[in-house]
Amino acid sequence: MAVPLVDLKAQTQALKEEIRENVLAVLESTQYINGPSVSAFEEQLAAYTGAAYGVGCASGTDALYLALRACGIGPGDEVITTPFTFVATAEAICRCGARPIFADIDPITYNLDPAAVARAVTSRTRAILPVHLFGHAADMDPLLQIARAKGLKLIEDNAQALGGTYKGCPLGGIGDVGCFSFYPSKTLGAAGDAGAIVTNHSDIAEKVRRLRDHGSSRSYYHEEHGLNSRLDTIQAAILSVKLRHMDRFVEQRNRVAAWYDEALEGLPVKRPVVMEGCGHAFGYYTIEVDNRATVQAALNARRIGNAVYYPLSLHLQPVFAYLGYGLGDFPKSEYAQGNVLSLPMYPELARAQVEEVVGALKDAVGQKVR
Repeated sequence: MAVPLVDLKAQTQALKEEIRENVLAVLESTQYINGPSVSAFEEQLAAYTGAAYGVGCASGTDALYLALRACGIGPGDEVITTPFTFVATAEAICRCGARPIFADIDPITYNLDPAAVARAVTSRTRAILPVHLFGHAADMDPLLQIARAKGLKLIEDNAQALGGTYKGCPLGGIGDVGCFSFYPSKTLGAAGDAGAIVTNHSDIAEKVRRLRDHGSSRSYYHEEHGLNSRLDTIQAAILSVKLRHMDRFVEQRNRVAAWYDEALEGLPVKRPVVMEGCGHAFGYYTIEVDNRATVQAALNARRIGNAVYYPLSLHLQPVFAYLGYGLGDFPKSEYAQGNVLSLPMYPELARAQVEEVVGALKDAVGQKVR
């Protein structure tokens, strides 16, 4: 039995009538740009994350860029972030003219190590940008302490962890700004590209609204250089439907993770860890294995979906060579890049499918991995 890494059709089928109703309402209204579904979704997202304001935009990458710009990040500034993430996190910093400064990760959660962040702060540091990787929270309290002590902004990259929590607080609503991607495979996925930010700061929210619409707060009057990054009304209508089911989706993801944990007990792989006080969103179910290439080949032969997030840390990517980092600078990130492997994970995954994945994995790992 083949098992896909993600099955987008299963969720769409389950919500088809609700989605159809919302999308048809937009089509009939013809309010395709900044229609009422956009502001409705923005309010719903803000409420879900415990924030005062939500602002939609065209993608998660734009959300990061807009948040950095709204926080005043620009040329000559430094922003501390993780090397073990998707390129968009550091790319957004560079788009502002600022310089990404990498700090190594906690090998248990794969998130920014606060002690490494503290060592990376300089007189040019203006912000810290943690990523809640794979659905698990970064350790926010010490990061907030560093930010407050040094007068830095704290911007959460929550592209992978909507629905996760840290000490009872929803991820994305803890720092100065939370950034979200609604890429179709995310915990909350659109039918295309979409993103948003949430914040408790009215000035940041207002600046993001201006920047996403060509730096304008009223038609044909432009106060600053912005871009076209509005959240599509149809995407907002779809996201509103799915957000109503978000808690159930996260509960189902945790159920699937529990099935994996139970079935993998005693197998020579490192399973995901949920730190005390954290609620995992399980955007991904990511294990560690040695001899990963052999394991992947065996899974592929059985048509078991799998992926490596991320095979080359950002400090080793050619695009960031100018930063001067090299092999060995962030050993924990480099170890993770060589050993992590993500298995199929989505809310509708059945127990029989999990058993199929684990059966193939057992055959693949043998006794050659720890």
